[in-house]
Amino acid sequence: MAARLKVFVTSDGLTDYVVAATSRPKALAAWGAHQDLFKTGQARETDDPRLVKAAQAQPGEVLRRSAGEPVLPKARPKTAKPKGPTKAQRERLAKAEAALDALETERSQALEAIAAERAALDRREADLARRLERAEAKARAALEAAKAAVERASA
Repeated sequence: MAARLKVFVTSDGLTDYVVAATSRPKALAAWGAHQDLFKTGQARETDDPRLVKAAQAQPGEVLRRSAGEPVLPKARPKTAKPKGPTKAQRERLAKAEAALDALETERSQALEAIAAERAALDRREADLARRLERAEAKARAALEAAKAAVERASA
């Protein structure tokens, strides 16, 4: 069974601070007090129905009120945004890096394919040059033979 909540009040002279807690030490911790305010008479337990109802609706939360005003929640300090990139920024960066890596891989594969095609063209060119040289040599030999035959026939 959960411990029964009690409602405690302390004041700085202008504002009353109200908290619902299970014990005095927990109330002091909620207020951030470093001394026993109950011992000095600066804090007390209350049974004011308005305060009890408001505090028990938000146990452990320090509420404040000015004289004659309703109980208001204590203003919470704004939390500073964490420094550094957000999750969305990190995801965008990762996607951009992945896209760049994919493009670099594609580029290197294309360069390899071009190099292979160049090598194949160079081989075809060398083969064609050899065949043309042989055909030219054969045609020159046939021309020389034909000239020699014409000279022999005319002599």
